[in-house]
Amino acid sequence: MAHRHGTVRMRDLHDQIVVITGASSGIGRAAALAFADRGARLALAARRPEALDSIAAACRARGADAVAVSTDVTDPQAVERLARRAEEAFGRIDVWINNAGTGVFGPYQDAPLDLHRRTVEINLLGGMYGAYAALPRFLRQGHGTLITNISLGGWAPAPFAAAYSASKFGLRAFTASLRQEVRRHPGIHVCSVFPAMVDTPGLEHGANVSGRQIDTGPLVYAPEEVAETFVRLVRHPRDEVAVGWPARAAQVAYALAPGPTEHLTGAAIHRMLDRAKPARHSYGAIRRPLDDAPRIAGGWRARHGVPSARTLSLTGLAILGGATLVALGSAAARAGR
Repeated sequence: MAHRHGTVRMRDLHDQIVVITGASSGIGRAAALAFADRGARLALAARRPEALDSIAAACRARGADAVAVSTDVTDPQAVERLARRAEEAFGRIDVWINNAGTGVFGPYQDAPLDLHRRTVEINLLGGMYGAYAALPRFLRQGHGTLITNISLGGWAPAPFAAAYSASKFGLRAFTASLRQEVRRHPGIHVCSVFPAMVDTPGLEHGANVSGRQIDTGPLVYAPEEVAETFVRLVRHPRDEVAVGWPARAAQVAYALAPGPTEHLTGAAIHRMLDRAKPARHSYGAIRRPLDDAPRIAGGWRARHGVPSARTLSLTGLAILGGATLVALGSAAARAGR
């Protein structure tokens, strides 16, 4: 397939070679299917071979070529093997998506230190290792798109998620630095994605030492919405993209008033914990993968009968717009009288 370079935007994803880490569940699994539906060829990475094989098979069932490469993103040699395996299978790499991530929720001192270290290794170093494998290849071929899934935690710090916030702040700075390094290479793009709360198995796969159940609240986005953002970025690259208005609000609030934003966030999470039901400590999948069935959604919206946050937001805007029109009509009628 011929490639155009320079400021080209890849509108047709047919035969684009896409590497996705953290592809066995959640957003990564949804992204694999989204790119498969567009005819991309995929190299899918995660720690669990069986879960990877199932998503690779699902992509092939949709007519896409896919290879599964068991990879621990905290091992730079394993990440380099992933890149070589993608090249062996498909000849090149056009898109690399750093999607693997985890977190520890609860008082910082209550979690074993190795969980915090693993969180930073997976989130920050895993993204750095991915970029280290992808960028030399992009530079040699003159084109490529590096997409890193960061989260709103890269804009506003979250109490009781100190290591997670540290890794995400670092990841945002890292990708911003890379963007400036490659600015003289118009065919290479470094994109950062900042989703709001997403209904994935990630809450179960992360550690929870708070002693309380995590309540995401009603504004929870579907993993497919983040996956579609990845697709749009390959077609129309942008530097930083929020998924969901809470992520945009966090960005603006912390930029304009960091102190008050920290205090309000802290008060809200303390209140949530005070009202939450008790829960046992769990270390999730940080040390080793879980044996749960691979899936896209975490099930929170299904259990509570809540539509995606996008649907709720659009419904709210429609109601607000309707109320505004009614109010304007009433005011016009009174003026006419």
